[in-house]
Amino acid sequence: MEKRNQTLGEFIIEKQTDFKYSSGELSRIINSIRLAAKVVNYKVNKAGLVDIIGAAGEQNIQGEDQQKLDVYANEVFIQNLINREIVCGIASEENDDFITVQGSDNGHNNKYVVLMDPLDGSSNIDVNVSVGTIFSVYRRVTPIGTPVTIEDFLQPGINQVAAGYVIYGTSTMIVYTTGHGVNGFTLNPAIGTFYLSHPNMTFSKDGNIYSINEGNYTHFPQGVKDYIKYCQTDEEDRPYTSRYIGSLVSDIHRNMIKGGIYIYPTSAKAPKGKLRLLYECNPMAFIAEQAGGKASDGHNRIMEVVPTELHQRVPFFCGSYNMVKKAEEFMLKAKLSKY
Repeated sequence: MEKRNQTLGEFIIEKQTDFKYSSGELSRIINSIRLAAKVVNYKVNKAGLVDIIGAAGEQNIQGEDQQKLDVYANEVFIQNLINREIVCGIASEENDDFITVQGSDNGHNNKYVVLMDPLDGSSNIDVNVSVGTIFSVYRRVTPIGTPVTIEDFLQPGINQVAAGYVIYGTSTMIVYTTGHGVNGFTLNPAIGTFYLSHPNMTFSKDGNIYSINEGNYTHFPQGVKDYIKYCQTDEEDRPYTSRYIGSLVSDIHRNMIKGGIYIYPTSAKAPKGKLRLLYECNPMAFIAEQAGGKASDGHNRIMEVVPTELHQRVPFFCGSYNMVKKAEEFMLKAKLSKY
């Protein structure tokens, strides 16, 4: 008899013992994200049919126009996490400040905080390109029973206990790690169940895809310019293929499956970089490292950066280990040549 694929629910139950300190909360957080993802997936897939696409008329804390679906996804994920009383705090890219979650007993007894980008790449919705959700889970550092503080959110990525993303594309997938490898689950829309479709996902050590917005080339640091030239040189296994969607989830997902590097550096336009350390870079770095890849700010390991603010931006180099390492070599060489 043919073996049936394991469902996400079954997988969570089987792996529950992997969760250090947890007495079921972390499993329930993943379950909550699974449910919210199904709701958002339904709206994303019918976005072209109803008036839910387009700008909401407000800007988020980053100064970017909020898409209507951004706002909807933000509310769905926040409400799912609050209603299940499994987290003590939530921080979202779409909110100015973090949210303190109080239990029905008026206590603050939960152990985990969730940080998220509810709809990454939402500007692509109007042109029917894949978008996604990114999430990150930390164990609180303040005493249980007290309200969360900013300290609970400003933790380096090495403290993450879980991280993942949902990609809403030709098929909808949840990809996540709890520090024991990376696994991907694909939604069967006919019955609303996620099945294990990509067990033990890994980056190849080498790749042949580089993903960067080359339209900003003149604004890039010299080290990045030199690395791009290296990628384009007709030598050995090069030139590499340039593939850039402009949706972080989609670009990282493709590169993990096919082998490649994603770069969003500093530039004259974005002197600190554009991507957010807490909502985008740290969770993707955790996934990349668990999949045998590498994630860096061009010089240092992303997950060792100590955050100083909730919406902090950083440059980001992420993907196949040897490709990121080579990019770091070009960055260092350019830095040393200045002196």
